[in-house]
Amino acid sequence: MRCLRLPDGEDLPVLGQGTWGMGERASERDAEVNALRHGLDLGIRLVDTAEMYGSGGAEQVVGTALSGRRDEAFVVSKVFPHNADRAGAVAACERSLRRLGTDRLDLYLLHWRGSVPLEETMEAFEELRRSGKVRYFGVSNFDPEDMDELFATSAGPGAQTDQVLYNLTRRGPEFDLLPWCRRRGLPVMAYSPIEQGRVLDDPVLGRLAARRGATPAQVALAWVLSRDGVCAIPKAATVEHVERNLSALDMVLSEEELVELDERFPPPEGPKPLEIL
Repeated sequence: MRCLRLPDGEDLPVLGQGTWGMGERASERDAEVNALRHGLDLGIRLVDTAEMYGSGGAEQVVGTALSGRRDEAFVVSKVFPHNADRAGAVAACERSLRRLGTDRLDLYLLHWRGSVPLEETMEAFEELRRSGKVRYFGVSNFDPEDMDELFATSAGPGAQTDQVLYNLTRRGPEFDLLPWCRRRGLPVMAYSPIEQGRVLDDPVLGRLAARRGATPAQVALAWVLSRDGVCAIPKAATVEHVERNLSALDMVLSEEELVELDERFPPPEGPKPLEIL
């Protein structure tokens, strides 16, 4: 599996398994668990979840999938902003650990900014890191100004990533956030890399995919995976979907195809507010 390098030196796979939407329906639980396990079988060891997803249900699905094979996975979870004060973040992390059936998270993120001061949240994250409950920490849905404020806190420069909405239709981060992170060797994690399926009916994307004998989702995902310093965490709730996602990792888009996609989905010409789903 191709990897990026976290600032602290550890490898972060460029393709992961997202779980937003999992753990919400008991009838789909077995398929979700099997999909995650199949991804691990194929070497997709990055698994992203959050206490928000399914009100903890997604973490429980991940915990079931990782039973007996925790060491094969790089597990990411996220804390609600309203739980991100000094005591609240520690307690929320401990609840996530219980749902996941593990003694540590590989990466713990502040899901988005709230009213709790960043200094306090980062102090809590640093406490979790020192205790061994969290190996690394970072943020999600932070724009460049937020990142400047983060790095001005005492523990903020220890952040390892920023997870944001980024795909063919949401290219705003290319203008300022991605360059900001690249200058500091900070990988960006792209959630909803195929815009939750909304981009897949685009005729230009469809024609390009048809020429390749691929699906529009594979082309859209391959485009995100081609971006420097970016990893993607698409959700796949079936074994077949996992396999299609993995095949996108080997798809190399030509310069002509990249130009065609740029014409259909233009890059930003100036700063844009960070978009959030």
